[in-house]
This record gives sequence, structure tokens and C-alpha cells, in this order.
Amino acid sequence: MSKVEDFLTASEEKEIIEAIRIAEKNTSGEIRVHLEATSVSEKEPKIKMDAFDRAAEVFDFLHMNNTKQSNGVLIYVAVDDRTLVIMGDKGINDRVAPNFWESTKDIMVTHFKNGNTKQGLVEGVLKAGEQLKKHFPFKKGDTNELSDEISVG
Repeated sequence: MSKVEDFLTASEEKEIIEAIRIAEKNTSGEIRVHLEATSVSEKEPKIKMDAFDRAAEVFDFLHMNNTKQSNGVLIYVAVDDRTLVIMGDKGINDRVAPNFWESTKDIMVTHFKNGNTKQGLVEGVLKAGEQLKKHFPFKKGDTNELSDEISVG
């Protein structure tokens, strides 16, 4: 049995979704959180993938690369594998410091190790939101291009 169902409570899920809404309020950028049991390919369900490669598949599947300014950010968690990938599209990757995603991931992992997965996800979302706001501030007419809901694979 996968641990995905037990990874977050309904209340924690709502708090993460609210963090996404807060983070996206002042930016044209988009943030998604995706949870799944293991990094297994959609195309080859019995083949385990590198977590980064699987996150890239999910990024594409969730249409994260279809934002107007290429400023989508995916926080991908393979729960049973205990892996985490933060993936930004070209627009945001070209603007953040080279170590930004890794340092954000480190903060999240520290929370995860302390048993506070919700807080780790919230902080990761809010840190991504700060950078998106800095580099892609909200402008009149900007719309929420992608769902704020947590996707589960």
C-alpha cells in the first residue's frame, strides 16, 4: 500500500493550496505540487525512472510548460521513494540564482525529516512564489493559467 494517501491530511492539503494561492497572488507565475508513490514512467509503468526525469514527464503532463512567460514551477514528491524535485520552466530558471532550487529543496527536506511535510511544502511554495513575484510581478490582465490543486499520480 502506498503512503501517498497518508502523506497529507485534508486540512494540510487545504493549507498547501492556500499557500499556492498566496504565492501566485502577486505574480503571473504558476506553482503546482504533484504527489505520487514512486517515480515510474507513464509510458512504461513497470520501469522506475530517475526522479528528475519523471518530474519532467509530470511537468509536461500538467502543461506546466504552457504558461505565457515560461514561469511554471513544479514541486514533485515521490512519497514511497522519498524523493523531491523542484523544477522550474525556462523563464524562471534563467532568472533565479543557480543554487536557488537546491537551497529551497534543502529547507523542505529538513522539514520532511522532522516529520513536518506540510510545513516543508508550504515553505517551498512560498519561496518559489517570492522569486516569481520578484521576476514576474502580477500585471493587470494576468490570469491563473493552471489549477492550484495538488495533483496525485
